[in-house]
Amino acid sequence: MNQDNSPGLIPFTIDLTFEEARRRAEVVAALGPDWDPAAVLRGEDEAHALLYSGLDAGQQRTYDLLVEAGVLSGEGPGRAASH
Repeated sequence: MNQDNSPGLIPFTIDLTFEEARRRAEVVAALGPDWDPAAVLRGEDEAHALLYSGLDAGQQRTYDLLVEAGVLSGEGPGRAASH
């Protein structure tokens, strides 16, 4: 007799660790052999610098407040926001 009152249910398990490794491998393969992560990071740094360049005084004050509050990441390496 089935004691758990759930007739017909079959346990299903999947190894998410294996699937995540497979997914990451597929992403890297899709990027191709010409993908240069260092160049991508340099491009992101250039885009960040361009985005926040040429701010007027009010915009700069707002930007500084947001950086101080940890909403924006500011300058320098490892620019992740603190929140």
